Amino acid sequence: MEGVVRAGKASFRFVTVALAAGFLLPALPAAAAPAPAGPSATASAPAAPTATQRRKQTAAQKRRAAARRRAAARARQAAANRALKAAMTPRYRTDNAGNTVPDVRAEAAIVFNPNTGEVLWEENSRAPRSIASITKVMTAIVFMADEPSLDEFITIARSDVTRASVTYMRAGERIRLRDVLHLALIASDNGAARALARTSEGGMQGFVARMNEKASQLGLQSTRFAEPSGLDANNISSAYDVSHMISFAANDPTIGAVMKKETHKFYTDRRAITIKSTNKLLGDYSISAAKTGFTRKAGFCLATLLNMPGSTDQVAVVVLGAPSSVNRFWETRHLFNWVKDKAADLFHQ
Repeated sequence: MEGVVRAGKASFRFVTVALAAGFLLPALPAAAAPAPAGPSATASAPAAPTATQRRKQTAAQKRRAAARRRAAARARQAAANRALKAAMTPRYRTDNAGNTVPDVRAEAAIVFNPNTGEVLWEENSRAPRSIASITKVMTAIVFMADEPSLDEFITIARSDVTRASVTYMRAGERIRLRDVLHLALIASDNGAARALARTSEGGMQGFVARMNEKASQLGLQSTRFAEPSGLDANNISSAYDVSHMISFAANDPTIGAVMKKETHKFYTDRRAITIKSTNKLLGDYSISAAKTGFTRKAGFCLATLLNMPGSTDQVAVVVLGAPSSVNRFWETRHLFNWVKDKAADLFHQ
């Protein structure tokens, strides 16, 4: 203890002497200034909306969304009305000879007299184009050439309906060949066209080969087929060739009778099926044969064999690559009406 006291005294004397001699001890660093005060941690957050407020907000949002949907629907309907009005109005132009002739809204078209083989009017009729489901006309021709037993049942294979785009059939079902033919020509059922080819002599590959052979026999120089449904864009023909093909198909009484039907009801081994024709002209005109077609590549297509009123004359009207379904039907109407107005000159009556 005594030693500690002596050491403390010595330290005190050292500090006293240092101060007397002018030595300063180093200054301690100043304390940092306090940061500016932010919002008080105790400040209260905005009050959460009440259940009533949330319901009102939700209702308002729904009303705004419904109003936007109604406005969009009105805009679509207005556009559709304008398109329909335009399609319903026939267009004409003056040709090099000074004649007033149709001016169609389609990539290619033709009016053909199958009785005389005369082309009454055409536009790009020889240009090869994808023809979509008009392919099924040749499918039906080749199928019927085998003289099949139409009451025979076939079993639908999975390959028939897989990625068929349009089909009423189900794998494993049993359906009469007669009804499969109706499906292909009335409802444009792609699975049905495949089934007809698959179950025919030679199977799918042999059937497609015979489609191309038949096209050659009929003199369809711009026509070739890759498969029987029309889904493949490599199914190629021209308005000129199609006008001959639809005219030839109508000569088969079975094919012609099927193509004229607006509806067809039948039974598989499991259920009843009712189909409606894709042809919107049926019921409005006297038609001997017709087939629709559509893919993005082909556009909207229609081949029709119409009967001239008051005579035995017929005309094949083909429209390929129309911009809409409405257009293909109205362009066909316009072309047929033009033929009727010019009948005395065109048919040399």
